[in-house]
Amino acid sequence: MTERPGQWPVDEPVDLDAVEGDDQGARHLQLVAEQARFHVTLGAIRADLEAQPSQVCRHAAKRRWINAIAAAADELDQQLKNTG
Repeated sequence: MTERPGQWPVDEPVDLDAVEGDDQGARHLQLVAEQARFHVTLGAIRADLEAQPSQVCRHAAKRRWINAIAAAADELDQQLKNTG
């Protein structure tokens, strides 16, 4: 019987640990992690905005998110300035 792609059971599985040691593989994993973090964060913000009962409440929540992100960025900039 000849082997075909997707055949089960797999006789020679891919060593995923070897992929992590590869520079290209490591960069790919880093990009995937960055994209995942962005989408999870954006999803949380969107869920909070969708939970608001009115347009006025949604606008207030939007302002809170904007202010919280700006404050976090300013705090990190200050930390970098103090350590750099």
